[in-house]
Parts: sequence; C-alpha cells; structure tokens
Amino acid sequence: MLNKIILIGRLVQDPELRYTPAGGVAVANFTLAVDRPFVNQKGEKETDFIRIVAWRKLAEICTNNLSKGRKVAVEGRLQLRSYDDREGVRRTAAEVVAENVFFLDSRKDKDSQGSFEDNFDAFGGEDLDVKDEDVPF
Repeated sequence: MLNKIILIGRLVQDPELRYTPAGGVAVANFTLAVDRPFVNQKGEKETDFIRIVAWRKLAEICTNNLSKGRKVAVEGRLQLRSYDDREGVRRTAAEVVAENVFFLDSRKDKDSQGSFEDNFDAFGGEDLDVKDEDVPF
C-alpha cells in the first residue's frame, strides 16, 4: 500500500504549536494554500486550502522558521480522522501528516513600502570563500 502526498504552496497563517497533554509531544498545525493547475469557467484560478500537521522536532522547526506567506513543499501522507463536534455530530477531517517540509524561499519581512527585505542567512552568518572554479556551472 502507498499513501504519499507532495504539495507546494504558501502558508495561510503562522504555524500553531501545541504540546500533547500526555507526554508533551510537540504538534504544529498550519494551512497550505495550493493553486489548482487550471482555471475555472470564469478564467479564475482556484485554490485548495489543505490542513498540515507536523509532529515532534519537525513541528518545532516549522514553528520557529515558517510564517504566513512562506512557500514550502510538504511531503507526507493523507490522514482521515473522525470526531464528534460540540453538538455531538460525527465529523470527518482530512489532513496531511508531514514527514518532510522543504523551505522554498527565504524568511522575509515586509517593510512599510511593501517590498521584502531578506533576513535569512542560510549559512549561519559565515562569509563563504567561493572561487569561480569551485562552481560547477
């Protein structure tokens, strides 16, 4: 059997980090906006909003590094679960349990003029001494 999903989209809001009551296991929830690859009859793109759940260390990494608008790729599995709502009605929820999350853009802060300033240093602040002959292309 195979249950594998790969999504690329943007976060709708910042991840929400919680800890389970029994054992204190970290769990982060966020929603990914994923555009459909076609337009509707009105010529408009449609978007799916897909709930993502990350557990343990991945949950903490996502919470510390992701924010609304960030572009990510999520690799995981589809999970369907049932629960009773406050009125006692049985509901079903579909969500993707993340196994890997790949950050596809850098962390950015929007300034007052609406442009983005890059505040992400992927190499920990170290200057890299890269020579032209070291680059393979």
